[in-house]
Amino acid sequence: MKIVVTGTRGIPNILGGVETHCEELYPRLVKRGYDITIVRRTCYITDNIRINNYKGIHLKDIYAPRKKSMEAIIHTFLAILYAKKSHADILHIHAIGPSLLVPFARILGLKVVMTHHGPDYDRQKWGRLAKWILRTGERMGAIYANEIIVISNVIKDILYKKYNRSDTHLIFNGVTLPEKSRSTEYLNQLGLTSRKYILGIGRFVEEKGFDLLIEAFSKLDQNQYKLVIAGDADHPSAYSEKLKQMAREQQVILTGFIKGEKLNEIFSNAALFVLPSFHEGLPIALLEAMSYNLDVLVSDIPANRLPELTTNDYFKTGSVSDLKDKLQHKIENITLDRTYDLSSYNWDNIAKQVDAVYQKILNTK
Repeated sequence: MKIVVTGTRGIPNILGGVETHCEELYPRLVKRGYDITIVRRTCYITDNIRINNYKGIHLKDIYAPRKKSMEAIIHTFLAILYAKKSHADILHIHAIGPSLLVPFARILGLKVVMTHHGPDYDRQKWGRLAKWILRTGERMGAIYANEIIVISNVIKDILYKKYNRSDTHLIFNGVTLPEKSRSTEYLNQLGLTSRKYILGIGRFVEEKGFDLLIEAFSKLDQNQYKLVIAGDADHPSAYSEKLKQMAREQQVILTGFIKGEKLNEIFSNAALFVLPSFHEGLPIALLEAMSYNLDVLVSDIPANRLPELTTNDYFKTGSVSDLKDKLQHKIENITLDRTYDLSSYNWDNIAKQVDAVYQKILNTK
């Protein structure tokens, strides 16, 4: 049974929530007997990942311009043509931007599963036209996709209230319990001490709120903890350059994009994880921090309101003063090796649920 996947930049080791989702999910579906091809965007393929197979997944590289306003739509169009040509049984489209072309895929006779990872039109980086396109993509997916997967109850409610789509499948993002690093080699290179730094992870875009985190951190009454932000911008912007300047001025450590052992070491030795986002679907970075038993402090947006967290884990979204106050309280009352019940986010169970969606669409005339 052949599944073609698009809407992701690609795998492996390409930063992004959708990318991490795909990197974890599809090897498990290969083990369940599916023939999976992930279509990758050429503009993200570096020499170290120029491969055609990853854990049994076929990797097909198709052109995408490195331009944020065009890359997803052009790449998705070409990926749909590839799916048709390769006689895919199912086309699985991730995210609402690429879902703008769900009707095109259906016209070509393809069966389509759409995964809605979040209302991307809420992201600050998009202008008025882009937001309209994203809303239209959500609408096209909601109306024309054969089956829809949503990663949170928030998204499930959006599709029901806006489009009366009541048959969506709620399947959470997942997390793999890690084998924690015992090394401090990378920490030493960065001048860090284990359990003496606060960690943020994500792309350098406005909706991640890292400028607020740096500002709040600079106001803390302390000299024990450093601030580390792991990530960078996909596309350099005025905001990302401003953020880097702020980091230099406040002596915040920026690691750039990191994966593998370096990321493992950074997670394993942090004291506190902070996610100051204005917008999320269901943040994998937060689930990863919880899997490393880190104490957390996150914005109070609906997507971050996980049942495993408490009221002390939230600050008022967008408020530097509240973030500063809650940060001060956290570092004065750090909970090391905090435990969470993560059974709802088990990737093997998630793969089983997606398998059921595939079987449903294939068995529906």
